[in-house]
Amino acid sequence: MLNNEVPDCGAKGDEHSTSLEEFLKRFDADTEGLTSAEALERLEICGKNILENIGRESILKKYLKQFRNFFSILLITGALLSYTAELLDPGKGNLYIAIALFGVVILNATFTFIQEYQTEQIMASFRQLIPPVAKVLRDGKIKEILASELVVGDVIFIEEGDKVPADGRLIEENTLKVDNSSLTGEAEPQLRSLECTHPNVLECRNMIFSGTLVLTGNGKAVVYGTGQNTQMGKLATLTEQTTSVETPLRKELNNFIKIISVIAIFLGISFFTIGFVIQDLFLLNLIFAIGIIVANVPEGLLPTVTLALSLASKRMAKRNALIKQLESVETLGSTTVICTDKTGTLTQNKMAIHSMTLGLEQIDVSNGEVPPDILLKVAVLCNNSRLTEGPAGYKGDPTEGALLMYASKFTDIDAMRENNSRLKEYSFDSLKERMQVIYHTDTGEQESYLKGATEVVVNMCDHILMNGDEVPITENDRNDLLDMHLKIAEKGERVLALAYRRAEKELEYDTGFTFIGFSGAVDPPRPEVKDAIHKCHRAGIKVVMITGDHPVTAVSIAKTVGFSNNDHEPVMITGAELDELPLDELSEKLKAPDIIFARTSPVQKLKIVQVFQAMGEIVTMTGDGVNDAPAIKNSDMGVAMGSGTDVARESADMILLDDNFATIVNAVEEGRTVFDNIKKFIAYILTSNIPEILPFIAFVLLSIPLPMNVQLILAIDLGTDILPALALAVEKGEGDIMKRPPRSRSEKLLTPQVLLTSYGLKGPIEALAGFTCYFAVLMGGGWTWGQALLSNELLYRQAIMAFFASVIICQIANLLVSRTRVESALSKNLFTNKMILLAIVSELLILSMIMFYPFANTIFGTAPVSVEHLLLALPFAILLFVQDEVRKYYIRKGSLLAKVFLKW
Repeated sequence: MLNNEVPDCGAKGDEHSTSLEEFLKRFDADTEGLTSAEALERLEICGKNILENIGRESILKKYLKQFRNFFSILLITGALLSYTAELLDPGKGNLYIAIALFGVVILNATFTFIQEYQTEQIMASFRQLIPPVAKVLRDGKIKEILASELVVGDVIFIEEGDKVPADGRLIEENTLKVDNSSLTGEAEPQLRSLECTHPNVLECRNMIFSGTLVLTGNGKAVVYGTGQNTQMGKLATLTEQTTSVETPLRKELNNFIKIISVIAIFLGISFFTIGFVIQDLFLLNLIFAIGIIVANVPEGLLPTVTLALSLASKRMAKRNALIKQLESVETLGSTTVICTDKTGTLTQNKMAIHSMTLGLEQIDVSNGEVPPDILLKVAVLCNNSRLTEGPAGYKGDPTEGALLMYASKFTDIDAMRENNSRLKEYSFDSLKERMQVIYHTDTGEQESYLKGATEVVVNMCDHILMNGDEVPITENDRNDLLDMHLKIAEKGERVLALAYRRAEKELEYDTGFTFIGFSGAVDPPRPEVKDAIHKCHRAGIKVVMITGDHPVTAVSIAKTVGFSNNDHEPVMITGAELDELPLDELSEKLKAPDIIFARTSPVQKLKIVQVFQAMGEIVTMTGDGVNDAPAIKNSDMGVAMGSGTDVARESADMILLDDNFATIVNAVEEGRTVFDNIKKFIAYILTSNIPEILPFIAFVLLSIPLPMNVQLILAIDLGTDILPALALAVEKGEGDIMKRPPRSRSEKLLTPQVLLTSYGLKGPIEALAGFTCYFAVLMGGGWTWGQALLSNELLYRQAIMAFFASVIICQIANLLVSRTRVESALSKNLFTNKMILLAIVSELLILSMIMFYPFANTIFGTAPVSVEHLLLALPFAILLFVQDEVRKYYIRKGSLLAKVFLKW
């Protein structure tokens, strides 16, 4: 077929301006496409159609970024100060503290880096579940292949909703409009043409470019650039300049870091000053100031949060929800309004023709009554879907697919399309609500076929088919047709009106048609949606249906899926009414518990989302088509269907691999649980700060031997606290998680209540336990108040060991009680979260190692201590558990004092 010459893999820049004949000759191509053998040969020569390493940071750069957070800077500063103190006064152990702090920074950075890297790899593998595909003409047939397998010379087909897979020159277009903003920055999508319209290739309308999005129409093009040789590949540096937007959770974490760091620095400076005034020992007080700063900084927080989000995203992926950005998980949890499309989300996306009419007469679909040829022609030829071997049986729009499946029972689809040549197409437009095609038919005549919304099509007709004859349509006929349409729509069917016109009439484009009949397609509701919507209502989430269907059809489906929150009719707003409503009236209507929008356009969907947001709502928008993309992109959480268009998936924050509304509700529950769990382990981690800080304060103010050294603080923060925090991160949601109202947009991770619970209630109990055990060992060993002890003395080493052990024992009680925020911890089965048991074992193992292992004794400055001294901590652990249970009891009972001061 071709000359089999080696094609030019790269473009020269004049492909838009040269003649089509010369263009095809240059790339050894023709309009009939390539064979599989030719494509394989070109793939080996030019490589795959992928952009490699575009905008990706090197692994080293990603690793070094982990040292830029405030925690790391704080610890590095502490390490440098410790090292300075060692240089000024060698041999006092400051070198070991400096090494330990540097070690903490490196461990923290390495752990976080590994988690983020693994998450990135997981996200990449998830994206392979829905790889980009392209429709291509190979071996004389239209095939669907991976976009990465495209080569120069391929003939590709693009249609509404596609992302253009490669650079190409158009050889056919039907009202094709492409959004080039990702490449050129032009605000308005531009219509394409087959002629060269501009000397600049990027401005020329006979070209399409990789990565741009098809908004309307369809077309056919010859590929001339793939991979790095596309315009997008050549301008790859633009990708590297993009910056990520901070999610609410990232902002909250940064806010948390700032608050904790300010507290740490303030206490460090304050007690350095106080200690210096009292004791006039600069170096000693400098080290203690460093110790206070280290004690305040929960070094394991960032890697724990990253891992918690990573685990949540994995769980969601198993439940068919693919999150593009980890921190978006939390945004779902604060959702107050879900705006959902109907088809494929609330329904099964298994459209089938249920009703068919000819004029005003019903066709018996169930008994296989044969429709007239003209109806079959409109159903097949005014249709861009195609039959396939897949489970659905077709590829394309569900309603068009249902028409095609119906027609295939009575005629040969492929033969009909071969024998009739399409001359022109006016693609479906959400504003015009119709699709029209003009064909040169097998009878040698030109005919125009039309399908669309009833009210639109009926107004374009001046004749109607009655008993096989075209007769003038009367006003009574029009009213009867509208009544018949309503009867079909009331059964929950999506109704299309069908019409045709003989082109030789030479009438205006939108008049002169003959009405043929109606088709009514049924898409059965998903059985699990009813429970999911009920779950949303209990969780205080408003569910809003936004559809292009007729209002009657929309209401019928809404009632079937249990849309009505109470026993009342949902509020119905049509697109036309939406345009007329003032903002204040619309805002008032949007306060209704159940709302349905019908006959909506893309601009109107976007308006709905924006009005809800202006009312302070956090909006999740779902959809699958091009018309959903603007609203998806502008919502707080955009959700696209896995089977949806590239445009919708590109705009979304989350993709539903099963297209199921119930999956969104599961994801919301996961998002709420993640936020809850992050709060749980923050409260858990912060509690140990008090018994870590108070020893330094007591040392300065009371002149006692230091009850806790920096090494033991790090053993808690990076040793005993890590696994328990992770165990809390994977805790299942509490029983009322989907019965609570959505959390306020203003709710913080670190609240006064969290600080009061950790610093004011549980922390002091742990510190009291530590001091009790510490002084019990000292007094039992003959120590007297004011007596100095060297750091290597056995009694001192036993005393700090007792302090450390008592904190660990209390932290085990803290772990158990922190499993819930409101419910009683006793309601949680210990074996439902096996990581809790593993965490407790790990704490006890670390405690045993530091107490009994000689090498660990040397590093941490500890020595074994008797069991009876450790048992002194048990009453404090029980007290900690009981007081938190009492706190939660009063919250459950609705105590105002408990809710204001103690609920976190």
